[in-house]
Amino acid sequence: MKILRGFVYTLVSIALLVALLLFGARFADGPIEIIAGGPFTSGEMVTGPEPDWSFVRDTQTVEFQLESPARSRTTWIIEHEGKIYIPCGYMTTTWGKIWKKWPIEAEKDGRAILRVDGKLYSRQLVRVKTGSALESVVRKLSRKYRIPATMEAVETDYLWVFEMAPRRQGV
Repeated sequence: MKILRGFVYTLVSIALLVALLLFGARFADGPIEIIAGGPFTSGEMVTGPEPDWSFVRDTQTVEFQLESPARSRTTWIIEHEGKIYIPCGYMTTTWGKIWKKWPIEAEKDGRAILRVDGKLYSRQLVRVKTGSALESVVRKLSRKYRIPATMEAVETDYLWVFEMAPRRQGV
């Protein structure tokens, strides 16, 4: 009986620690690896003309924050023909339906801030469902991250792809 009680105490302790970590992360300056974080409190906002995004071609992960709700995440990034895209997989899986809330939030209000190397960029997330650019982005995603990304995954809503478009002035 003592062993069972000790086991239950250990499980409860671990659950509490995980809950505290998840709660505390909401107040952090950005995400903690795969754990969503709070809004960005550091970084230099970049203004002016659209940057040459080729510098992210070899970047494995970036951080972005939705403005509503103001939470941040770590994600992959793809550059294609001067535009940048972020993917979100597992959307039709049970795990994805529990864990991946941000894509649905982004479809409602796509205002976002991208943080790369300490620099902040105002962006607008726009879901891309069709087009030749999308096919190229999916191929690049597959090559860059060595995953079996396909257009079929996009067509069946397993994989969502968002363009991180420039935000219109005043938005």
